[in-house]
Amino acid sequence: MKNDQRLPGRRALLRLAAGLGAAAVVHVIAADPAGEQLRATASSPAGAAGPPAFRAKSTAYRLQPMTAGAPPRFRPAVPPVRTRPFEELPGIGHAMVLSFDDGPDPLYTPDILATLREHDVRAMFFVCGEMANDNQDLVRAIADDGHTIGNHSWTHPLVTGLSRAGVRDELGATSEVIERITGAPPLWYRAPYGAWNRNSFEIGAEMGMEPMAWTVDTLDWTEPGVGTIVRRVRDGAAPGVVVLAHDAGGDRSQSVTALRRYLPELLDDGYRITVPQRR
Repeated sequence: MKNDQRLPGRRALLRLAAGLGAAAVVHVIAADPAGEQLRATASSPAGAAGPPAFRAKSTAYRLQPMTAGAPPRFRPAVPPVRTRPFEELPGIGHAMVLSFDDGPDPLYTPDILATLREHDVRAMFFVCGEMANDNQDLVRAIADDGHTIGNHSWTHPLVTGLSRAGVRDELGATSEVIERITGAPPLWYRAPYGAWNRNSFEIGAEMGMEPMAWTVDTLDWTEPGVGTIVRRVRDGAAPGVVVLAHDAGGDRSQSVTALRRYLPELLDDGYRITVPQRR
């Protein structure tokens, strides 16, 4: 998303998303940065935008992105249609997941990557298709560093206001541009504003993606101050939590500085910073 200020009502939408109830139980594997595989059970709580500038080539392709050229032993099972997203990953030990939305942005993403690289940890980056298409070298850098790249729609619309065709365009075009740049389709997606509906769950599953939400919201997009962002992460830290921060969509200098503070503190407290892997 190029500028989060152009989309109204974000606070209200986030409050609505936070009200979702308890959800289905799902199984994933969380990969430790050192290479150890940790089995996890994750249980989660519970106006249409213009057409994307880049569109996937065919509906059939968009509905079967996981079958293109991957050896069968490396293909995760096609996911079921969920009724709620993942919000946390309990059962993975003393580990947490860091995630960054709306990028990549050449002003902030490189600094975030540098901090993650300095501490040899992996994170999740939920990219917007328009940003990925405009910053392809950064997408490659994210993938080359071993981070997980997820689908965050093309233009960051309110998905619940789109038709099924609109949802398919937003997710499908973004999945294709990610695969075109990195050679692999995304296996995770996150609804803008955390606003999910049946169409997004069904179409995401058709495209081979699992829905990922978050446990701890830094609200860094409000620019509350570096200390406040750090405090929110530290207060919310616990085994299995997923932290939401941003690397684009506005001035993210506070997010960059806060990461430099809270990441080494989390590691000093014995937390592993990990990413989920599909099995």
